[in-house]
Amino acid sequence: MDYLSNLDSKLFLFLNGLHTGWMDKVMTLITDMWIWFPLYLLLIYWIAKQYSKRGWWVFIAACVVVLCSDQLSSHVFKPVFQRLRPCFNESFEGLIHLPKGLAGGRFSFTSSHAANTFSIATFLTAALCRFRPWAAIFLFFWAFVSSYSRIYIGFHYPGDIVCGAILGALVGLVIWKLFQIVQKKVWKSEQ
Repeated sequence: MDYLSNLDSKLFLFLNGLHTGWMDKVMTLITDMWIWFPLYLLLIYWIAKQYSKRGWWVFIAACVVVLCSDQLSSHVFKPVFQRLRPCFNESFEGLIHLPKGLAGGRFSFTSSHAANTFSIATFLTAALCRFRPWAAIFLFFWAFVSSYSRIYIGFHYPGDIVCGAILGALVGLVIWKLFQIVQKKVWKSEQ
């Protein structure tokens, strides 16, 4: 376990050390979920166009996906593991780059940003990509960049991101499977 922790710390210091002035501005924007509002509108449009009047079922399921991944990450994993964020790790003092200052919460494992973005990317890939296969690349690129920004700003270790992404992808898949079951029963009864 110490080996993995040391490797994670070294990889974090390397990735966090790859910073420039202009990237500070970019990554600070990318890590803010509100900057992605145009993407959210585009996704809503795709869902509405693909599912028309039944699109609200997809919206509800997407909300459940984010709620589940966020709650699992924030209220199960973080309190259980209590791994300090890199920005609160005293052994990193003076070694890391913090363009946004300190994080709000003290614990980092797993990354809620990674869990949330990968859960929605996974769910929406399943919901939309049979109609728009290229959207999967777009969604997972968004999830990756958004998650990487958390390392860049000093809030998460790479292991937090990887485990958050796995958690999110699993939540996205489970909710998609449940959505398909409900979809068959409810939509069949509407006909």
